Amino acid sequence: MTEIKVISFDAEGTLVTPDFSQAMWQEAIPALYAQKHGLDPAQARKAIIDKYAEIGDQRLEWYDIRYWFGSLGLGAPEPVIQSCLDKAGYYPEVNGLLSSLSDKYELVVASGTPIELLRCLLRDIEFYFSHIFSSISQYRQVKSPEFYRAICQEMGVAPHQVVHVGDNFQFDFLVPKEVGIHAFYLDRSGKGLKGDPCPPYPLSGEGQKERGPTLPHPLSGEGREGSLADLNQLKSHLCWHDS
Repeated sequence: MTEIKVISFDAEGTLVTPDFSQAMWQEAIPALYAQKHGLDPAQARKAIIDKYAEIGDQRLEWYDIRYWFGSLGLGAPEPVIQSCLDKAGYYPEVNGLLSSLSDKYELVVASGTPIELLRCLLRDIEFYFSHIFSSISQYRQVKSPEFYRAICQEMGVAPHQVVHVGDNFQFDFLVPKEVGIHAFYLDRSGKGLKGDPCPPYPLSGEGQKERGPTLPHPLSGEGREGSLADLNQLKSHLCWHDS
């Protein structure tokens, strides 16, 4: 069997709950925009969400906090980031799982979140990770096949020696699987997939598109990639790989 050396995690929606993104993208930014333009909160929120949708999650600007504050004329993002940090938190199983895995595997984060946000969001668990990779900040691209190949090269491992887990079907499952990484889709909603994969942020949380049928669990064949409802399910899959 293939020896797994590295376990890679997406950040928001995988390790980090969506509360911070909800507070910043759907509450704080619309509130600033409302104040600047004299709009009521509902009008401002609709206007901002429409602007997010115009860009879409296939473009770098979607993830770039500085792009949004600049294009909306909202000043520097740091005060807003700091004001929302009390909303940041981790899913209940995260600390225990990372602790149990860190003795055997190299753990990394591979995320589309800008690095300045990742450092804040991961501040209480950052010590578990040997690398924190931001496709947007460090590679100027979304989580593409080239991004996953580049981080494997930087870590000195082959793609088949890496497991990646994340909550975006396109960027955390299909794309890493394309380059030979063992990928797992983390379906925390339990609704499966329907239509286009939902954006990881800024429209995560209540605004997410509904997902349809769940992937088989686990998929048959090499790697046994599949869908997970909870990160703790990862352990049984790793036992299969390393047996």
